[in-house]
Amino acid sequence: MQIINHPDEMSRWSDATRARGERIALVPTMGFLHDGHMALMREGRARAGALVASIFVNPTQFGPGEDLARYPRDFERDAGMLKTVPVNVIFTPDASAMYSADAETWVEATQVTRGLCGAFRPGHFRGVTTVVAKLFNIVKPHLAIFGEKDFQQLRAIQRMVSDLNFDLEIVSVPIVRERDGLAMSSRNAYLSPEERERALALSLALRAARDRYRCAPCSGEELVAVATRVLNQTPGVEIEYVEAVDARTLAPASSIHSPILLAIAARVGKTRLIDNTVLSP
Repeated sequence: MQIINHPDEMSRWSDATRARGERIALVPTMGFLHDGHMALMREGRARAGALVASIFVNPTQFGPGEDLARYPRDFERDAGMLKTVPVNVIFTPDASAMYSADAETWVEATQVTRGLCGAFRPGHFRGVTTVVAKLFNIVKPHLAIFGEKDFQQLRAIQRMVSDLNFDLEIVSVPIVRERDGLAMSSRNAYLSPEERERALALSLALRAARDRYRCAPCSGEELVAVATRVLNQTPGVEIEYVEAVDARTLAPASSIHSPILLAIAARVGKTRLIDNTVLSP
């Protein structure tokens, strides 16, 4: 397993790998890996002869007052986990190597990032799509793997790849959960034991809405009401949003005959958590 820090060296490795006729899979991460990340790595390992994992805490996707400085980091632990896959390359650049001091170009998917988290984290998705576009240009993968927990991020990247004619495949992997249902996230490390217990309200709310939907397809408003009721039963869970949207466009859900994304963002203590489920008729 190689560790590469500079974009130019990463591109040279990719050029040589492509020249040998090997397929490259990329899994972009911000590190502090968990089993959800490992599921993405295993998917990439199964689909390509060469696997690159990037570890880069991207400053442009954090807003003022967010947790950039305290975002959990443990490179040695991450590297040990990635060796078990195994990953061929860890690409871990410094911010100064990724963004020049006079950089002024952004990549933004506008409509699909307007609601949900985009309404509460202005500029976040612009930072995500910009850094992912840069990673695609540097690593030159044939495919890239993303998790469905960050569903709006997935849709924004798919939109960017389509609109800008990137020559690669985007592969999505379902949410990986703890045994009790909590969606795996690096930010779960912030939770105290009591907060960890309260955080289960998100997955319980989604399960209640899913059970209601399975009895008979219902409107987005009804699904939101069911999920909100469960969240409100747990003290210490501050709802940011509960929304039902079209699973493809992320526009407000207009029909019970199309797949619906039910998405939740909430704060438990100081930790912001997200979760979602897709309901198909």
